[in-house]
Amino acid sequence: MSKSSGQPPPKAFDAMGFATRAVRAGTERSQFGEHSEAMYLTSSFVFDDAEQAARRFQNQEPGPVYSRFTNPSVQMFEERLASLEGAEDCVATATGMSAILAVCLGLLKAGDEIVTTGSLFGATIQLFDNFIKKFGVGVRYVSLTDPSAWKAAITPQTRLFYLETPSNPLTEIADLEAIGTIAREAGVITVVDNCLCTPALQEPLRYPIDLVLHSATKYIDGQGRVLGGAVAGPTHLVHEVRQVVRTCGPSLSPFNAWVLHKSLETLQIRMRAHSESALVLARWLSSQPAVARVFYPGLASHPQHDLAMRQQSAGGAIISFELKGDSPEVMKQRAFALVNAVKVFSRTGNLGDTRSIITHPGSTTHGRISEEARQRAGISQGLIRLAVGLEDVADLQRDLEQGI
Repeated sequence: MSKSSGQPPPKAFDAMGFATRAVRAGTERSQFGEHSEAMYLTSSFVFDDAEQAARRFQNQEPGPVYSRFTNPSVQMFEERLASLEGAEDCVATATGMSAILAVCLGLLKAGDEIVTTGSLFGATIQLFDNFIKKFGVGVRYVSLTDPSAWKAAITPQTRLFYLETPSNPLTEIADLEAIGTIAREAGVITVVDNCLCTPALQEPLRYPIDLVLHSATKYIDGQGRVLGGAVAGPTHLVHEVRQVVRTCGPSLSPFNAWVLHKSLETLQIRMRAHSESALVLARWLSSQPAVARVFYPGLASHPQHDLAMRQQSAGGAIISFELKGDSPEVMKQRAFALVNAVKVFSRTGNLGDTRSIITHPGSTTHGRISEEARQRAGISQGLIRLAVGLEDVADLQRDLEQGI
């Protein structure tokens, strides 16, 4: 694709501020000089001659070949997200779960081991336990917040550390410096799911972390419209993941890539607004008699508050809180009553939307994992997760107040 005159190369903005990169990085104009990035909705691309086709297929000449692995709309999104994460390279995928799968297929083989934590999204636990183990890869679970447990779990077969921080849904915080250093010393690859913070609030690659992973469906899009995933990091590791995407086909569609690319322009503004409202609600929830405890990194009462405020620029949009009850049955009944009572919050299992969302993790996002896994993750029947959107925070508070 030829660029119009005056258009800087894609990496020209990498030394500039976050807001500038979010708007300008990863933009390539065609010969028509469009200001807003074009959508390249095509399955394949035409070559000038047979020789050019041969060079493109053999990676001897840059340029698009087939949209499963080379599409300009997808590449622009990859370049912009890589710039925001401070990464050398990025590969986009169809969903966040396919990004995790591509990492596992690209970097692991039979006999290797993953060290991870029970403080994970329920589908990730299912992927590890029900599918990855089928291919002869071992999975060890340790405490997310205890670096010594990660170190103790390393064996000669350990190849990968995988973690979320903040975790979903309890917003536990991992010490990226400590865990990353342990992994580097042992020659272990680290993968951090940065879905809940995004690079607007947290940049894991500033620490001894190798790869950052996203469900771009969440706050990267930010408006509940499209699915997507991404993996960013050093070129040699991203290359291994990209080969899986090219061959196995969990590719991001050009249309979704265009939506996500444009969404990055408002990412910083949205994440700041989400965080401001979430902190107000978390403080209010902490004062409610029906609430046993609140989990939010921005609260001083959070067990890893100081660490969170060193690693993150704000607390993020996710609040979880536990309702009081004498038994799991009573707690579930009260949780369901609250979920059913709200009028403003949306009842859905997603997060990362402009519209606030309320979820009962024990019966939805973590409903299909075993009771043992739920206990390991700290998911009680009284737990409620809020993904705070961009509505007036006073309306959200009144909505919860009448429900509680």
